[in-house]
Amino acid sequence: MDALFDPSQPSLPISYPIKTLDDLESRSYFHSFHYPFNRASVQLPPSAATLPPRRRILVCHDMKGGYVDDRWVQGGSNPDAYAIWHWHLMDVFVYFSHYLVTLPPPCWTNAAHTHGVKVLGTFLTEWDEGRAICDTLLMTKESSHMYAERLTELATSLGFDGWLVNIEVKLDEEQIDNLKEFVHHLSRSMHASVPGSLVIWYDAVTIDGNLAWQNQLNDKNKPFFNLCDGIFVNYTWQENYPEISATEAGDRRFDVYMGIDVFGRGTFGGGKWDANVALDVLKKYDVSAAIFAPGWVYETEQETDFQTAQNRWWGLVQQSWGMLQNYPKTLPFFSSFDQGHGYHFSIEGLKVSSDQWNNISSQGFQPLLVGPNSTAMEAFINFKDAPYGGGGNFTVKGSLKDNSSFSTKLFHGQLPLEDQPVYISYYVKLDENSLLGLYLELLSETNGRTFVLVANDAEAFTNAGLEYNNIIEPQIIDKVEDMLSNSSWLVYRAVLTMSSYMLAGIHVACTLKNPGKIETQKDRIPNQESSSSESNQSNYYASLGHISIRNMEQGIEFPPADLWVTEGHNIVWSYDSFRNRIVNLKVTWKLKEGYPTSFTRYNVYVQSGSSLRFIGIARVEAFYVSDLRIPVGVTALRFIIQVCGPDGTCQKLDESPKLDLPVEG
Repeated sequence: MDALFDPSQPSLPISYPIKTLDDLESRSYFHSFHYPFNRASVQLPPSAATLPPRRRILVCHDMKGGYVDDRWVQGGSNPDAYAIWHWHLMDVFVYFSHYLVTLPPPCWTNAAHTHGVKVLGTFLTEWDEGRAICDTLLMTKESSHMYAERLTELATSLGFDGWLVNIEVKLDEEQIDNLKEFVHHLSRSMHASVPGSLVIWYDAVTIDGNLAWQNQLNDKNKPFFNLCDGIFVNYTWQENYPEISATEAGDRRFDVYMGIDVFGRGTFGGGKWDANVALDVLKKYDVSAAIFAPGWVYETEQETDFQTAQNRWWGLVQQSWGMLQNYPKTLPFFSSFDQGHGYHFSIEGLKVSSDQWNNISSQGFQPLLVGPNSTAMEAFINFKDAPYGGGGNFTVKGSLKDNSSFSTKLFHGQLPLEDQPVYISYYVKLDENSLLGLYLELLSETNGRTFVLVANDAEAFTNAGLEYNNIIEPQIIDKVEDMLSNSSWLVYRAVLTMSSYMLAGIHVACTLKNPGKIETQKDRIPNQESSSSESNQSNYYASLGHISIRNMEQGIEFPPADLWVTEGHNIVWSYDSFRNRIVNLKVTWKLKEGYPTSFTRYNVYVQSGSSLRFIGIARVEAFYVSDLRIPVGVTALRFIIQVCGPDGTCQKLDESPKLDLPVEG
């Protein structure tokens, strides 16, 4: 941050840490202009409130000191910004940086909570400055309690789930009792304020005050472990240390998170592409893992590109430990396959912006991407083609043999199907030779496993050898044409009624139309010989832009515009060097008293004259408009807040809440 940064003054909202005890004690953060924008809006699902009784994975994010592209709460302009989308492989996400109080940017909490993953901030003291902080923090029992309560208030108000406590300085033995008070009181106050919250102790200072990393759970650090929800064991452990730690922990073995540094700095197994070596050992002794700095893949620019390398690296984690999170679990469920960055932005099939962007808060449920599927077919998030929603589509491309099929799992679910119909909609863009359907895996205690194919050309899939028990032929209910991107989406809807079953898997299924009539690769490449194995192959290309599952046929009803109160605050007018009018302001909106809201996403537009422009998304009921240039002759602006429902639908623009602002001067 700029040394002249004044958090009390209006500016583009950012996430930032608390650097001093004075700022923590005074609660100055809550008086910041940026505080309301930094509140996460996605709550942790009730099913994720309690950690499962199994070994777990904690992921500790350490990216270039923290607060990089993710510091811009309303999003930035780097289309290749770092993101995580393998949420199905973790239980806890820690946002770490080398400040006193590291507050997770709300984008991480929103994305993690969507997938059932808890989020922790970091409280850290290190070096001489950290020792001086501890002298104040641990001066009395009362001071240790007070600072613990300040941390609890921050987590509760900002919507995250607890703290990693890293006291990385040497202490006097007489300070240890108050340190234990701090850890214990922080744990108790967090549990009272946020059910299911966590306080994790880092293996650094010992019970006698020495700064001596133990690399295991033992009598030097167990007194702290006993006062909180777990320990993050330093990563330079030896092969037998997990077994020693598990024995020491007794019935709390899953609360021991053995560190693995992905950069490989002294870590068991060497980290990097061999991080799974350590995971295999931890799996053997049935303790949990703490993966530190998985951004190594991004920071070191691993080949061939970040998307490929990231999927490959997390694929090794999945091979070792399997999937830890299941979704969908509840209805409604939807995904537009948006990773939170891209080269253009679309809403409901229409491109609304050609600007490059990033905003992890835009992420919805992420499909399972863990490396190459096969040598001939590739499934990936496609950022080049115009998306249906957000910045990317789920695309499958490659070559298929005649009368063959390809399938890959999108989501690993745990969704009970009640005695009522479930409505499945999906949005597809195809080349002329390709077919794409959904392949549903269902489980029943009485009837076992069954597969349902949702596709509008059953004969082609049957001839391709795809095995299924039932078939549903969907209806084409709409065609979305986007003239700006010269693309169109077919909208399919199917009704599924399978009472007493659980939806356990959603796959895409791919095959070819009339394979005998399609030109082969040999035909497409003149004067090129083809082997017999290639001569019956044809090109395949299809994109899935959106999928939704809900238990009602129609979308939700949005509150009419007149039930919303919209206001403009901190309005500042100015001129640019060409004498064009410029405005900065904060736009806020809320439902009138007595109308509770469950909405957590809004698309924001500005209308000036006949021009309508998309300017961003908001996850809270406020948006800061910065340096908006007003065309000559425009006398009024209209800000439109398009409300988005939990089922993925959006309110019509002409029915959305609005703020009218006369142009001064």
